[in-house]
Amino acid sequence: MSNLILPHPCLEMITRLECCIIQLCMSVLTITHPLNGLLCLSLGIGLGLLITLKYKIGWRFWWVGVFTFIFSQIGHLPFNTVLLNPWMAETIEQIPQAWQIPFTALVLGLSAGLFEEFSRYAVYRWWIKDARTWSQGLLFGAGHGGFEAILIGALSLYTYAQLVALRGADLSALFPADQVSLVQEQVSMYWTLPWYDSLLGAVERLFALPLHLASALLVLQAFTRQQFRWVWLAVGLHTLVNTLAVYLAQVATVYIAELAIGILAGLEILIILRLRSTMPAAPAPIENPTTRWPAVQIGPVPETPENLEDTRYQ
Repeated sequence: MSNLILPHPCLEMITRLECCIIQLCMSVLTITHPLNGLLCLSLGIGLGLLITLKYKIGWRFWWVGVFTFIFSQIGHLPFNTVLLNPWMAETIEQIPQAWQIPFTALVLGLSAGLFEEFSRYAVYRWWIKDARTWSQGLLFGAGHGGFEAILIGALSLYTYAQLVALRGADLSALFPADQVSLVQEQVSMYWTLPWYDSLLGAVERLFALPLHLASALLVLQAFTRQQFRWVWLAVGLHTLVNTLAVYLAQVATVYIAELAIGILAGLEILIILRLRSTMPAAPAPIENPTTRWPAVQIGPVPETPENLEDTRYQ
């Protein structure tokens, strides 16, 4: 069968059509890329706002959750960089190739679980000793996971602003000659993504937030039930979610990984609701002192015949 040779006008029409499709995709991505960042910001702030309004509690525990996330990463990131990653680089060579990805995913997942859940435990024990209700634990977890979503959203918007500026720029005037091709490839990949891929960051954060809420409530059980095993349950849940996310993203596709995390998010929501039935939902209202003590008149006592008679011999 001979190859079909298209006439010149047809080739020109196809080229124009391809250019129109590329321009359309770039136009859609101009919306979806910043939308991804804004959705992450909205998730991080909106969840905290919802809890504070519904349960009439202040933002204090949300901000403590923010600090807890920062505190956990101060230890977690240097530990991975200085100790864990070099150790894995040496150890992984001694492991069969089929087990290298599962091993890496498990170690990284366990590292995140240990640092973040024990940070929650330390904060519950030594800082927010008054956080012992379901809504307070929920808000604490919303601060931890919400601030992470805010960081990812801010980074997404910053990346978008940079790549908008680089899209029509002369890269050879901005970067060394040996880096121009790499930067050009990255810019091209960013602006040729399928539009739904540009929203995966927000989807991932949506599925990650229930993990932080459930974990915060599980760790809280160590204090309300006086059983430390609940901390290990939180570490196990955190490790499972992170391990699956890393493993499936490597051996399957990012869509399969997000689907698995979404299914686990459903399990985490069930944990949240189940723990609600075993804990006080909100702090007990402060009893009004006027319901316990009779009113006392303050001020000068009016002079009446009865009062003068009572005070005659005083």
